[in-house]
Amino acid sequence: MSKRRLEIQDVPVALLAGGLATRLRPFTEKIPKALVELAGKPFIDHQLDLLHCNGLRKVVFCLGYLGQMVEEHLGDGSRLGMQFRYVYDGEKLLGTGGALRRAAHLLDDVFWVMYGDSYMDIDYAAVLNDFSTRNLLGLMTVLRNNDRWDRSNVVFENGRLIRYDKKRQTPDMHHIDYGVALLRRAALDRIPPDQPYDLATLYTHLVAEGQMSGHEVTQRFYEIGTPASLEEARRYLESRTASS
Repeated sequence: MSKRRLEIQDVPVALLAGGLATRLRPFTEKIPKALVELAGKPFIDHQLDLLHCNGLRKVVFCLGYLGQMVEEHLGDGSRLGMQFRYVYDGEKLLGTGGALRRAAHLLDDVFWVMYGDSYMDIDYAAVLNDFSTRNLLGLMTVLRNNDRWDRSNVVFENGRLIRYDKKRQTPDMHHIDYGVALLRRAALDRIPPDQPYDLATLYTHLVAEGQMSGHEVTQRFYEIGTPASLEEARRYLESRTASS
């Protein structure tokens, strides 16, 4: 594994945006979650503006439910000064890990993994620089959560990622998987092709093997997975728009 300097504009983002968004209905009966409007424009536009401001330029969208509408809305990315490519789940839902494996041919040796329903305002360059100093397969951003915004699922102590498990939470878990990660493409070889697979399973194994480091962030995330969290994200984005 090389330690060559990574330039942020060259590292692609795999954006996982293929979910059925059943918890957001009726908002998502006719449009995908990414196109739900907040603060005057679709949520995906806010996400992409944030990524662009941080120097990221390449995005591979992993799409499923009504995904064609996302591609029609965004095009090739040139109007935003970015480059967009698209991969679709197909007839069989593959889950987050399976969708990522399907997109592997469009990803570079190192790539970001993010979720299409989350707004994560952090210092992306600092995260990438941290990863560049380590000879590991992955890096997970973590936030001290204490069950505030969701169930904590990470043991992170003295700057070290000790354990990650979304299914078996324990009292010593005070942090949460923030939703921004970096992976080397070699990690995707562990995901069976064309099979449903949860990305959290891959992360759990990588952490257990010491192949995934942790990078602590402090700015809370906003997500649009439920009507309540959608309203919270709307208020936050409206406040950002008003102050800009």
